[in-house]
Amino acid sequence: MNALIHPKTGYARPDATLRPMRSIEYEALARVTRKLSAAWPRRKDDFPALIAALNDNLTLWSTLAADVALPENGLPAPLRAQLFYLYEFTDHHSRTVRDGKATVDVLIDVNTAVMRGLRGQGGEL
Repeated sequence: MNALIHPKTGYARPDATLRPMRSIEYEALARVTRKLSAAWPRRKDDFPALIAALNDNLTLWSTLAADVALPENGLPAPLRAQLFYLYEFTDHHSRTVRDGKATVDVLIDVNTAVMRGLRGQGGEL
């Protein structure tokens, strides 16, 4: 997972290039997880905020999936496969949430588990 530095982000955050990549990835996951957590209870009054949070989360996971799919990605192949699967799951579950047939809880759980892994606090995904 190394594709999270974007030119705009680099210019917006001068310290971004000085921080470890895991820290940047953690922060990106934390940000979208907070958005999901905040948007879910307000979904009936502000459905567009929920859709925006789901979209931001899926955009992040799409970026991660594209990164782990690159042959030069240095992560072990089994971990890359697991992360790609989590993108596919996130994509599918986000549609289910948009259709009103599921909650965001499992998306938050997935993000939190990956954040624990980035911090070295988790086991296998």
